Amino acid sequence: MTEIYISTDVETDGPIPGPHSMLSFGSAAYTPDKQLVATFSANLKTLDGATAHPATAQWWATQPEAWAACRQDPQDPETAMRAYVHWIKGLKGKPVFVAYPAGFDFLFVYWYLMRFVGESPFSHSALDMKTYAMALLKTPYRNSTKRNMPRDWFDKHPHTHIALDDAIEQGALFCNMLRANLRD
Repeated sequence: MTEIYISTDVETDGPIPGPHSMLSFGSAAYTPDKQLVATFSANLKTLDGATAHPATAQWWATQPEAWAACRQDPQDPETAMRAYVHWIKGLKGKPVFVAYPAGFDFLFVYWYLMRFVGESPFSHSALDMKTYAMALLKTPYRNSTKRNMPRDWFDKHPHTHIALDDAIEQGALFCNMLRANLRD
């Protein structure tokens, strides 16, 4: 079965799930040849008893358009996560979670999947784009930042801090990295 790369971005009100909430998430499903085949996004109601982290709330104050976007029509987390699993299972291909950084985005998505659905279509696996860049660029991890990546890896997509926009942008970046890896 062909892999399908599900580039995912989350927006949260704190550094970890449970005490803090995932406010929004977006996923863009790409084939290895960079065909965007489907997208999914949802804004979520905050978790009962959770609160915003002060540093994250301060950052959100500098992003009024993204904040307004992630608070529009929030859904119950269980409803959204069940719909997300259904969407993933309807894709043609073996799902691979891809994020920048995967350590943050996957933490929230996996926690929400297990808490509200009881399963993860990704199993325990997530592909971290920064680690992948480290291997491709043959540089230390801390030097594997977007500003040090080749310009031809980037398409003209905006980075808006709106989850779906950023998932599409990062998915295209990943596919360009994948192409560079297979070309070499």
